[in-house]
Amino acid sequence: MECHDSKWAGHPGMHGTLALVTDQYYWPHMDRDIEAYVKTCLVCQQDKVETKKPMGFLQPLPIPERPWDNISLDFIIGLPNTDNCSSIMVFVERFSKYATFIPTSKACPVEEDARLFL
Repeated sequence: MECHDSKWAGHPGMHGTLALVTDQYYWPHMDRDIEAYVKTCLVCQQDKVETKKPMGFLQPLPIPERPWDNISLDFIIGLPNTDNCSSIMVFVERFSKYATFIPTSKACPVEEDARLFL
């Protein structure tokens, strides 16, 4: 389409292409046809800019006031199998940065995780 793909038009998007076409042409439901054409334009899809509002600044986690007030939990998985354990459950106590590493199996149910934590 000359009003969208040419060098002088420069892929102006749906509204810009519609404005350029309506200056010289008219047909029934032309807005739907132009919208469908612009949505399938490969150049427009590759060069589409992000229109979302920025998410804002990251907020730091609150500083714990006493030991064992705040704990993080993570898993290290995909390790070689040793004594039927192929994962490590990692607890980090955030006040003192004390880390505890507990060997577990890869398919460890939640009840077993809770028992190992206690």
